[in-house]
Amino acid sequence: MRILLSNDDGYHAPGIAALAHALDPIADITVVAPERDRSGASNSLTLDRPLQLRRAPSGFHYVNGTPTDCVHLAVTGMLEHLPDMVVSGINHGTNMGDDTIYSGTVAAATEGFLLGVPSIAISLVGKQPEHFATAARVARELVERFQREPFAAPVLLNVNVPDLPYEALRGVRITRLGRRHRAEPVVRAQNPRGETIYWVGPAGPAAEAGEGTDFHAVAAGFVSVTPLQIDLTHTAQLEGVANWLQR
Repeated sequence: MRILLSNDDGYHAPGIAALAHALDPIADITVVAPERDRSGASNSLTLDRPLQLRRAPSGFHYVNGTPTDCVHLAVTGMLEHLPDMVVSGINHGTNMGDDTIYSGTVAAATEGFLLGVPSIAISLVGKQPEHFATAARVARELVERFQREPFAAPVLLNVNVPDLPYEALRGVRITRLGRRHRAEPVVRAQNPRGETIYWVGPAGPAAEAGEGTDFHAVAAGFVSVTPLQIDLTHTAQLEGVANWLQR
């Protein structure tokens, strides 16, 4: 089995090292990740300059671009064969609810999915997460399950793992995305030149976090697995908008 690994925290991040260590015994892995932290890059492609692919002493490859660039470059230009799976992570922090819109971790997996490859984004939930080995073990179990029972069509799975020892996990739940409140206001500051600068504030707390959501599952100690889709069409509004246009 051939697996392409990527992330948005950069090729030097502890999460991708833990992921590679866990999956190397069961698959032929290739790592292609950003050269630096590109958290929040979403599904952006670099179109205004060329990309460079380099190899680190660890054997990991890195690109001077976004997570999406990394997977796109690997699948369409670097690898001789289409990978059997793309695994993105392990993200340093949460990717639940609205986070998935901005997440570079999810974006890397999404690019694999769009290119016809089953893909998993995996994140370790916590402000200063420590149990990367737990998330890596969960990722390996999901990959092994896929090896035994592959899906008939490509899937895109968003996985969030509580920051707990593996033995403390309560199981796995299939979930839907929750919702957050609006983000906190930007933080105004001054740079050394006396110019006003702004830092984007933190994400807001969970607004819709009831039973069945990713927020609820992780808070209860379960691994959350959410199947995602790319179709953004608001089907329920098609008729209403059509009527509005005809008035």
